[in-house]
Amino acid sequence: MFETLGSLTASPWIYALVAVSIVLDVFLPVLPSGVLVITAAAAAAAAGAAGPVPVPVPEQVPDILLLLVIATSASVLGDMAAFRLGRRGGARLDRAIARSRRLTRAHERLGTALARGGGALVVIARFAPAGRSVVSLGAGKTQRKVAEFLPWSVLAGMAWAGYSVALGYFGTQWLGTQWLGTALSVVALFAAGALAAFLVRRPPPAAATA
Repeated sequence: MFETLGSLTASPWIYALVAVSIVLDVFLPVLPSGVLVITAAAAAAAAGAAGPVPVPVPEQVPDILLLLVIATSASVLGDMAAFRLGRRGGARLDRAIARSRRLTRAHERLGTALARGGGALVVIARFAPAGRSVVSLGAGKTQRKVAEFLPWSVLAGMAWAGYSVALGYFGTQWLGTQWLGTALSVVALFAAGALAAFLVRRPPPAAATA
């Protein structure tokens, strides 16, 4: 799989693929958006560590800064699309939330958390599997203002994109092998997701005390 993804990084279409994957994975969390970002960053690191050889043309090596900007922007765009859907979802979304314990819990917690400035939940949930979907839909459903949600979404997108890019880039530079750096970086991304999922599922201190 890593070889197939690695071949995609030789094309400028990698940016479009990364952007579309990140936007859509708020609705389809199974999309490998994090793996794509890591693989593209690892390819850039491998090219930069190639030694005293001519620098590859831009079309053949992803640009780290551009990759970071695209990943962050796509993350925020997807968040806001889900946020808008949550606000306008109507009875169908109400039934979906009622059938999902995660969505119900987000619906109950986010109103208070965002109103008190506790939007760190948005940042943590960005790393959790499906956490981004739950939080973005829940924030919209609780009718939070855009000004309350958007800054935290931007911070979450920057944190997630920065972490993913740094994993792929520095992991490959440190290990000296692209496929190994990519593989271990993906494992580290999943580990962060597992920790974030635990933190999101944990009840707030007031509830735990009660």
